[in-house]
Amino acid sequence: MSFVTGNLRTVLRLEGLSILLLSALIFHQYSADWILFAWLFLVPDLAFLGYVFNSKFGAILYNTTHSMIGPALLLASGLLSDADLAISMALICFAHIGFDRALGYGLKYGSGFTDTHLGKIGSKRDT
Repeated sequence: MSFVTGNLRTVLRLEGLSILLLSALIFHQYSADWILFAWLFLVPDLAFLGYVFNSKFGAILYNTTHSMIGPALLLASGLLSDADLAISMALICFAHIGFDRALGYGLKYGSGFTDTHLGKIGSKRDT
C-alpha cells in the first residue's frame, strides 16, 4: 500500500483547508445558523463506531460519511429544490471533510484506521 507523501500531501491538506474555509464562508453568506453548524459539524465522525465491529466495516462507514460525493449530491438537490436545510447540511459536511483533510485525516483503507489516502496518521506515521 502506498500513501501520498511530501509536497503533494501538503497540497492536498491545503486543499482541505480551502474547502473548510470556503464552505464556512458560503454558509455564513447563505445561512449563518451557527448553532446548527456547531451541532452538526462532528456528526460525520459518528462513523467511527463502525470500527467497533472491524476495520473493513469501519472504513466503509467512515468513507461513506467522509467522501464529497454525498454532500455534492445533497447540495445539488438543495439548490434545485430550493431546500435551505439541505444546502446548509451539505455545506456543513463539506466543512467537516475539509477540516479532517487539513488535519491529514483522509479516506480510510480497510487495513486499519491509521491507514488513509493522505498517509498514515498517529504517532508512527510516515513523513
